[in-house]
Amino acid sequence: MQGMRLVCCAALFVGALQTVPALANDNAKPYKVSFYFAAHQDDWQLFMNPSAFEDVISAAAKTVFIYTTAGDAGLGIGTGGRKHPYFLARENGAETAVRFMADADDAPDSRSASHMSFNGHPIYRVAYRNTVSYFLRLPDGNLDGSGYYDTGFQSLRRLANNDIAAVAAVDGSTVYHGWRDLTATLRGIITFERGNLTLAQINIAEVDQRRNPNDHSDHQMTAKAALDAANHLPCVRRVYYIDYASARLPENLNSQQRDRESSVFAVTLAGVLALDHRTSWHHYDKAYVGRNYFRVEEPSGRCGEAETRISAVRH
Repeated sequence: MQGMRLVCCAALFVGALQTVPALANDNAKPYKVSFYFAAHQDDWQLFMNPSAFEDVISAAAKTVFIYTTAGDAGLGIGTGGRKHPYFLARENGAETAVRFMADADDAPDSRSASHMSFNGHPIYRVAYRNTVSYFLRLPDGNLDGSGYYDTGFQSLRRLANNDIAAVAAVDGSTVYHGWRDLTATLRGIITFERGNLTLAQINIAEVDQRRNPNDHSDHQMTAKAALDAANHLPCVRRVYYIDYASARLPENLNSQQRDRESSVFAVTLAGVLALDHRTSWHHYDKAYVGRNYFRVEEPSGRCGEAETRISAVRH
């Protein structure tokens, strides 16, 4: 990957240990909202961190986490023989991780949880300090996008390909009638959370199969949904992260960055364990922790008073 250039966009692979660049003075008032689109409740922790940590602790950003699927592994609202539904255990892990980052230098605060309606769909929303989390709770689509028997073989890929006409949240909260219905809903979330902030940044899985081969179908379809939702919106920076393929790449984080990544992942697993479900620390720690590979596409033209420019990319 080192030395490669993108023909279509201004993105350059340079030295490691750099963060996603800003378009404005970091000492100015908040100007950016950063959206992390995750198919499952541990995706950003493994593939988009410490970038997410750096966004959360920055005074220049509001950070929004959007989880498209329930991460239920075909269980739907089932418990798998444990005390609590698996999807709630995974959500608890994700929430615990976000609070850990937001409370890095402070005492715990109170959270606000409710259902908000976008494009006619009620979505579970949790606000904590300068973070927001949305849980769409769509069925896990399985690695290849075929779905699972117990959730009616529903998946994001099958919806995008028009193999199914609709997909229902596992908790029965809503039904999305077609791909455009889903992406219009995501666009509503982006617009609402962005407000009048100058820059919106969407963080997604790398969609270039040459750089990110053999990825999970839900990762790729979540990235596609985010890109479709943000299409034609002004001043949107797109940051693409290597997912499963990063396991074959060398560690590229310094000690502080690696500590941030590993601590957030550990807290995520603790949140899952707290609701009586097993975790897989050893496998994921060895495969992904210590790695954070991404490229950046800057928006064209001018964004407020800031000029766009070629962006550094962690390689």
